[in-house]
Amino acid sequence: MLLSQLPRLNFSIVVKPPLSLRSHFTLLPKHRLNLSALKSTLSTTEPIPISHAVEPEPEPHVAISLEKLFVPPETEVSIDDSSLSTRILKGSNIVLSKYARDAQVAQAEFVKSSVRTEDCPSDGLPEFALVGRSNVGKSSLLNSLVRRKKLALTSKTPGKTQCINHFRINDSWYLVDLPGYGYAAAPQELRTDWNKFTKDYFLNRSTLVSVFLLIDASIPAKPIDLEYASWLGQNQIPMTLVFTKCDKRKKKKNGGKRPEENVNDFQELIQGFFQTAPPWIMTSSVTNQGRDEILLHMAQLRNYWLKH
Repeated sequence: MLLSQLPRLNFSIVVKPPLSLRSHFTLLPKHRLNLSALKSTLSTTEPIPISHAVEPEPEPHVAISLEKLFVPPETEVSIDDSSLSTRILKGSNIVLSKYARDAQVAQAEFVKSSVRTEDCPSDGLPEFALVGRSNVGKSSLLNSLVRRKKLALTSKTPGKTQCINHFRINDSWYLVDLPGYGYAAAPQELRTDWNKFTKDYFLNRSTLVSVFLLIDASIPAKPIDLEYASWLGQNQIPMTLVFTKCDKRKKKKNGGKRPEENVNDFQELIQGFFQTAPPWIMTSSVTNQGRDEILLHMAQLRNYWLKH
């Protein structure tokens, strides 16, 4: 992935991100920022959160260093900015920009399923693709984003999604549900076809703003997820990591790792793939953690894409 690296300075700096979404990762001076004490992730000058549901238990959090923040294009960040912590989306490394607006979902409808990229909708609307290992909770997350229980089919059988499924949001953009990967019980021929047309979609879909790669945070990192993230990076496909199932508090199984620990571990493992960390968000379809944050992040990427 084409990345920019800024010189490390000890005092106030201003980050000037690149102008292309395909090179929208920035490197900031190292300074640890503990976000665990934050009560709100938005200042009064930023867009109001979409919902204000109070969770019964504190959501897991990850301490973030400044060099690992995602700074959107045309967004200035100074190390001396005392309000910086209020501009970071909760449970993520993403800084809000002036483009974070019109994030609410008022309407959602299924449009069509396609097995070839050329068969996808041709109206030129921007779109965000959701992809992840089978049974990662992709359909559940999509339903959570649009606040509808059955917009996307959820099934106890992994690998149910076998097409490129387009859902039009607010008649102005698309959420795209892609086939899950890594389902061992699926026929080899089907797995090969899914990988082929999914990668063709990534490489040739001109209206694709960003891929949202879903990772199960309730278990340790899987090699197939690391390989997928690496492939997206090597092919300069804009990507956001979405860590799912962050409500699961496993203490004894899977090495005793909590979701936030698995998130940290994944970040460490992908350091070799990327010069800087890509944007990431912690989510739960059960508690709706991360739903509003994902929509705000999509909004700022989408509005920037439309302007440019």
